[in-house]
Amino acid sequence: MKTTPIILAGGSGTRLWPLSRKSYPKQFAKLIGEHTLFQQAALRAIGASFGAPIIVTTSDFRFIVAEQLQEVGVDPGCILIEPSGRDTAPAILAATLRAAQDPDCAAALVMPSDHLIPDVDAFGAAVEVGLEGVRDGQLVTFGIKPTHPETAYGYLKTASKDFAEGSLVGLESFTEKPSIERARAMLEEGGFLWNAGIFLASPADLLRAFETHAPKIMQHVRSAFEAAQTDLGFLRLAPEHWDACPRRSIDYAVMEKSENLSVVPYSAGWSDLGDWDAIWREGEESGVGLAISGEVTEIECRNSLLRSENTGQRLVGLGLDNIIAVAMKDAVLVANQSRSQDVKLAVEQLKSEGAPQAEQFPKDHRPWGWFESLVISEGFQVKRIHVKPGAALSLQSHKYRAEHWVVVRGIAEVTVGDTISTLEANQSAYIPLGERHRLRNPGDNDLEIIEVQTGSYLGEDDIIRYDDVYARDSQ
Repeated sequence: MKTTPIILAGGSGTRLWPLSRKSYPKQFAKLIGEHTLFQQAALRAIGASFGAPIIVTTSDFRFIVAEQLQEVGVDPGCILIEPSGRDTAPAILAATLRAAQDPDCAAALVMPSDHLIPDVDAFGAAVEVGLEGVRDGQLVTFGIKPTHPETAYGYLKTASKDFAEGSLVGLESFTEKPSIERARAMLEEGGFLWNAGIFLASPADLLRAFETHAPKIMQHVRSAFEAAQTDLGFLRLAPEHWDACPRRSIDYAVMEKSENLSVVPYSAGWSDLGDWDAIWREGEESGVGLAISGEVTEIECRNSLLRSENTGQRLVGLGLDNIIAVAMKDAVLVANQSRSQDVKLAVEQLKSEGAPQAEQFPKDHRPWGWFESLVISEGFQVKRIHVKPGAALSLQSHKYRAEHWVVVRGIAEVTVGDTISTLEANQSAYIPLGERHRLRNPGDNDLEIIEVQTGSYLGEDDIIRYDDVYARDSQ
């Protein structure tokens, strides 16, 4: 019998802007370490005792999820597509229904995809402790031993203040995110843990809890799951039932109402990396409070986060103290560390101004690869397009623009009208306005081209699609 990881990968936050944006949120970024947070979550639960993971994500992220799993050699058991965001309870329930179909699944381990847990062995040991409770019919959660009064997390109140590391403790209640005064009081009182949002239970016990405490959610999600359709290897939940489901967190819907609750205290290192201040705490190695990443030059700086995310762009800090500076190609954030929780206010302001940087990542990731705009001006745009080996863009045409492609690396198979040709580096093709065309990478290496667009309108919605291997309605 195995434990099935359920990884929630559909959310998008704003507190780590400009690195995390709606089109490419933090779980898919390399914030700490050589792998993305999503990849770290998947690698955290592999081995003989674990089954293939079930991923819950959105349609926008489905190909990113599949690609990042492939990069680290993890084969998903299933990638479930949420038609819309309904919070964690419906997402967890849909994945649990899938896990319950596997006769070898003894437990489901629910994990967010955007947390940092550096000690994989310690986490595995904590899961083993939790499985003892699962065998006794418990719904098990994981609580982090607080290191400071924190207002950004919910808390768990244990049934006993005296517990040892590696123990299973009764869970008395859930506490919402507190004020700083209440957080200090709970830390002094003892018996409180940060709520990590990680859960462990048998599928049968978790389904029983939903049936008892959240029957309406169970009704809609079960209908959406039973009517789900396979789409290019993904399982797309039926939107007509899913969208009717109430929005609820797993805590509100089930956990706070259940009596068979236990918690595993954990102190081997954890962070939800919820803001830049958390990134600074995890990355500080200098001894003077400096966390540096990328092409950075610092002079007499302290207690600051300096991060350059664009190759060839150098960030220089001079005499900085308590500053967050994050430089990207299209946006730069400079903030006092005390305002790290308020970065979302900047995003809201940018959205109100209609700035694309509010939500759109500089690299636009697609199932075939990615592209980025190099120059945008009136009447023309220059793009860099990266196509993965064996991948192809859709057969399409444009009403308002012509295109000129120059191959700079790799081999391109170019379709223009009825003509198919093969181009290598330094060769080019012209696509007249209105002509059907397609770009494909037939080689074993990455393909990169420079695309020059000219026309009266250069938006991404100027596409008429005739054929697409990824079954998309829009580019």
